Amino acid sequence: MFEAISRLFNKPESTLDSRDPKLSVAALLVHLAAVDGQMSADERTIIKSALMDHYDLEDSAVEQLIKEAALRDAEAVDFYKFTSTLSSLELEDRLDIIRMMWTVVFADKTNHEMEDNMVWRVAELIGVSSRDRTILRQQIGKAEQA
Repeated sequence: MFEAISRLFNKPESTLDSRDPKLSVAALLVHLAAVDGQMSADERTIIKSALMDHYDLEDSAVEQLIKEAALRDAEAVDFYKFTSTLSSLELEDRLDIIRMMWTVVFADKTNHEMEDNMVWRVAELIGVSSRDRTILRQQIGKAEQA
């Protein structure tokens, strides 16, 4: 028990602010990729590419972001910690988040029920309409199937 308490207080300080939208998005993508059992190499590549493109990050910065996101995801009990920082973003940014999520879902050419449910819940929490979420799913699904 002493070791657990010691680890809790001796955790290394993160260089990332927990309210940083990048960290929240990365944590959601990491969770999404693993929701059907485990993160595949294709899903990890898609996450890395999406974060690099959307946030204009270098390879090393994205690797650190994904590592920190995985730690934050493991500590989280629900999505609120992540979605609360994202719901105040502009609609276009929130749509981009759902677009990135669908890209991760279709990385393995399959839309698993648990993945679909997670995207639906996150979209609701950040204020993306069912219509927009469905349109994005159809667009990304068709593009990935082609």
